Amino acid sequence: MRKATTIFLMALLAAFLIATAAAAEATTALPPARRSRFLANKFSPPPSYYDCTKKPPSVCLESGSPGATCCKGMCVDTEYSSQHCGNCNRTCKYGDTCCAGKCVNLLTDRKNCGACGVHCSSHDCTFGFCDYAG
Repeated sequence: MRKATTIFLMALLAAFLIATAAAAEATTALPPARRSRFLANKFSPPPSYYDCTKKPPSVCLESGSPGATCCKGMCVDTEYSSQHCGNCNRTCKYGDTCCAGKCVNLLTDRKNCGACGVHCSSHDCTFGFCDYAG
């Protein structure tokens, strides 16, 4: 019995030493600290950058601009802006959406059914679906 107890204690001690050695390796092998990438991010300029009241309208043609047309001192996209649809200050009525510079109702328009550019080939557009069986 004494021999079995001694073997058991030696096996327990060996397991403890192996576990502590593995834990020591894990704590010393930490990855190096990462540097912050905060300043490396490319932020788009603030909206005031595209203010064309004090700058020439050509600022609207730069990449990242909200649109190529200067309306009321701001660069706007006249193709898809509901406040400037097709031209400056042409607002679409309630329920309409600006698609390619025209105010359309996406629920009933055959050329823009449910979304801009979705064309219903043979039947009407109902509730924004082509060939709706309702």
